[in-house]
Amino acid sequence: MTMDKVRWVLAGIGDIARRRVIAAIQAEPRSALHGFVTRDAAKAREFPGAKSWPTIEEAVADPAVDAVYVALPVSLHAHAAITALRAGKHVLCEKPMAIQFAQAEQMVVEARASGCFLGISYYRRLYPKLLRAKHLIVEGAIGRPVLAEANCHGWLETEGREWLLDPALAGGGPLYDIASHRIDAMNFLFGRVERACGMLSNAVHQMSVEDSATVLLQLPAGVRGVVDVRWNSRVPRDQFRIIGEEGEINLDPLNGPDLHFYTREGSRVETLPPHANLHYPVVENFVDAVVTNDLARLACPADQGAWTDWTIEQVVRSHQLAS
Repeated sequence: MTMDKVRWVLAGIGDIARRRVIAAIQAEPRSALHGFVTRDAAKAREFPGAKSWPTIEEAVADPAVDAVYVALPVSLHAHAAITALRAGKHVLCEKPMAIQFAQAEQMVVEARASGCFLGISYYRRLYPKLLRAKHLIVEGAIGRPVLAEANCHGWLETEGREWLLDPALAGGGPLYDIASHRIDAMNFLFGRVERACGMLSNAVHQMSVEDSATVLLQLPAGVRGVVDVRWNSRVPRDQFRIIGEEGEINLDPLNGPDLHFYTREGSRVETLPPHANLHYPVVENFVDAVVTNDLARLACPADQGAWTDWTIEQVVRSHQLAS
């Protein structure tokens, strides 16, 4: 069965919801913002006509709800998503999927049992230049790829997202927050990570989560991946490049518009900017899947989103074993 309108409940009215998700749902022509799950009903009253409920259980009991966007702290993802799926609602969930890989696996199981869609908001999969990079790799433009490198560096900024410093809510620091996007991008480009290890540290900030993480990945076909993320650099970096036997694709900065392509024959630049609202394409993509009842349309289905949770868990375990 297909539908022509998706009525959304947004679980959480925090930083990412206010900056991007609400606007994305409001702008998507087949979507309607039906209400919010929030303990502070005053926040929902800022949006005329939107309902509010204090718990996810009450929200998904409303038969008018078609889909839930989970924008809560990571530790709350699994409960909210599973509750919605069991109520027959489609779910689009922020990253990473859950605080533990076992929870991510359970979310996948529940989605399959419910017959509803569970997508993960790894929106970089829909960046035009990342899609272009994948096409160039597949067509052999840089020969056999051998190495992918990603660095995301910045200074600790958690205003409005103080929960990121609590491991019980966030899982960890930049490994969970910003490395997850880069690990997923490598999964998207090359396939599921086969092995992973890493090191976590508090090089500058002494707090309950790490301020930096360095990850080493073994990807299919012999590709190695390196991801370095930091909340301890006053020089911001957003680097991503893919090195092959015959050339290189450089996406620096990853959130920027340009793709630099190098081979022995020369170089060129392609300008492929992302959408002005980085979350709009992932909401649009999810609605495409729901209204056509076509799971294959999802940019990041739950089973692939869980690959990153598995990788994060391997990194944490390897660090603990080495400590």
